[in-house]
Amino acid sequence: MRVLAAMSGGVDSAVAAARAVEAGHDVVGVHLALSAKPGTLRTGSRGCCTVEDAHDARRAADLLGIPFYVWDFAERFTEDVIEDFVAEYAAGRTPNPCMRCNERIKFEALLEKALGLGFDAVCTGHYARLEVLDDGRVELRRAVDADKDQSYVLASLTADQLRHAMFPVGDTGKPEIRAEAERRGLTVAKKPDSHDICFIPDGDTRRFLDSRLGTTDGALVDDETGEVLGTHGGVHGFTVGQRKGLGLRTPAADGRARYVLSVEPVTREVRVGAAERLEVHEITTDAPVWPGGRPTSGPDDCVVQIRAHGGTAPASVDLDGDVLRLRLREGVRGVAPGQVAVLYRPDADAGDLVLGAARINSTS
Repeated sequence: MRVLAAMSGGVDSAVAAARAVEAGHDVVGVHLALSAKPGTLRTGSRGCCTVEDAHDARRAADLLGIPFYVWDFAERFTEDVIEDFVAEYAAGRTPNPCMRCNERIKFEALLEKALGLGFDAVCTGHYARLEVLDDGRVELRRAVDADKDQSYVLASLTADQLRHAMFPVGDTGKPEIRAEAERRGLTVAKKPDSHDICFIPDGDTRRFLDSRLGTTDGALVDDETGEVLGTHGGVHGFTVGQRKGLGLRTPAADGRARYVLSVEPVTREVRVGAAERLEVHEITTDAPVWPGGRPTSGPDDCVVQIRAHGGTAPASVDLDGDVLRLRLREGVRGVAPGQVAVLYRPDADAGDLVLGAARINSTS
């Protein structure tokens, strides 16, 4: 097959490309330039898409003996990921930019261009597994390394996109990937993993959003009593479940810690309350994506995951057109509109199977 290897400059994508070459595929490496003004150097594990990352990707491609290109996707990334991120926070929702990047950039824009150029598949260093069934359908499953599993942020991919995807490192643990990179002579073998949001390298999300949205005063309100406990400079600085940085000027009468319960962009109110008031038992979503094909009725025996590195909770599912209602058998705290609910069917032997994913609209 002709394979386009997306090479970020990190160890995982370098080993993924090496394995694709070793498997006998005709591989071409590509680094996506996602920043209009890329930094020269990374700061430890913070940041990505720097000039240094592009150079690391090129050195890996040279070692593997494959052609290498840099493609400028900065404008598309700004529109589909950064601007979406800002708009979601302004609307009182909590987005997942990594999921949006995979969906809109790596497996929409990149895959579309790759197929147009005659490639059969896009190869990445994501930790997830694909299984091709006898009828040609492709199933997405968790990676062998549970700590590095990235199936959650890939769950919004369509069945057709998965048919043209390759995840060569999903069957191996991260320590073994680093050891393999060292054996292959890849200079990125010990390079730190990227953390946080790539376009906010200093990790200060509130300051980034302030620079884009400015400040708009609003009230911090006790959800139970209606008492105003303080003021804030913009609803974009808060997300459901947040405890730190609330800036309450008046402590709650009961002396207990307060958490963000809801964010109201129209009234500019941020409502806060005790931890137990965060507990959610029902989630409503819209426009679900079914990587393995749309079920005729709600999937049975499934669990739901709300965060990329969070746990799961058993759930029953009602599917009404494009509206998905999840009834959690155990309460889950800190579920925010804008997050994505991913449904899995547990399978300890083959790896949990991704059933579908949908953005959360409301909770109760």
